[in-house]
Amino acid sequence: MSTTEPLLVDCGPHGKRVSAVVCRHLTGGDQTASGFVENSVDPNDLQAWCLACEETFQREDGMTDVFREFNGMTIVCVECYAEAKARHTLTAH
Repeated sequence: MSTTEPLLVDCGPHGKRVSAVVCRHLTGGDQTASGFVENSVDPNDLQAWCLACEETFQREDGMTDVFREFNGMTIVCVECYAEAKARHTLTAH
């Protein structure tokens, strides 16, 4: 469990909220589910990326420069994080 205070971000639509980090593929208006891979269970350190980023991470064997450029980490608020999770989580048919 983290003992640090969560970082806040001023999100236009949601106001001042706890920050989270997602890959650039999970932001924007794309309604096609890209997968949602969470990388932290700490509620004060929410991180996620899409399946393409997970594949790149595995292929690169970690957070290399190639991975970081492909990922394009973006800071969002927890509300935007939750919206991205709902939009991009793949469900079984």
